[in-house]
Amino acid sequence: MSSNNETRENPRKVREGVVASSSMDKTVVVVATDRVRHRRYNKTVQRDKRLYVHDENNDANVGDRVRVTEIRPLSKTKRWRLVEILERSR
Repeated sequence: MSSNNETRENPRKVREGVVASSSMDKTVVVVATDRVRHRRYNKTVQRDKRLYVHDENNDANVGDRVRVTEIRPLSKTKRWRLVEILERSR
């Protein structure tokens, strides 16, 4: 079986978000914002999710926009891996 995402039964989730904290070693906290419609009022609401992301080289800083992907659990809370840094904070 090849390792690319197209041949997997369940392709891995990919999220984009902003780095909220980078004070841990090899770990950053990313806030991923989802826009969903409210079931009753049909108003668009924003839902935030804090993802603990594995950052092997410690190269993401607070404020960076990043893309992360789902992986096997690396610790009690860490289930995501940094794919790329889309935009550096100014």
